[in-house]
Amino acid sequence: MTGPSLRQLHAHHAIHQGGLSGAIDKTEEVEKLLEIRELEVARQAADHLVEYWETRILSHAEAEEEGFYPEMAENNPSLQGAVTKLTRDHELLRTIVTDIKNMLNEEGLTPEVLQQFHALLVVNAIHSRDEERLLLEEPSL
Repeated sequence: MTGPSLRQLHAHHAIHQGGLSGAIDKTEEVEKLLEIRELEVARQAADHLVEYWETRILSHAEAEEEGFYPEMAENNPSLQGAVTKLTRDHELLRTIVTDIKNMLNEEGLTPEVLQQFHALLVVNAIHSRDEERLLLEEPSL
């Protein structure tokens, strides 16, 4: 059984917003460091940003997949399609993070890596909006 914060729209939204705003701030930090040519520090910030995605965003996704999504689908079987789509979003986020890690190891901090960090932000924002709408908002009459 999942904790109450995952089942309440306002609390779940706050978790999403907190994670996303942190990721945005950290992405902007990497960009500013590159702008002022602090290349080594920018690379370290990029590594920390990857770690943030893994420990904050993807760990939240894992918690949803282990408890929240199955619970929602069990309580309302018509949500199974939505759960499948939302789980796919998590897989996309994981794939992009893995790609970033590989790119950083093979090529360093390149413009393509920054594009992938921005892709994470976009996918995560859309995913969170859809998740809240599909699983937590009261249906319109």
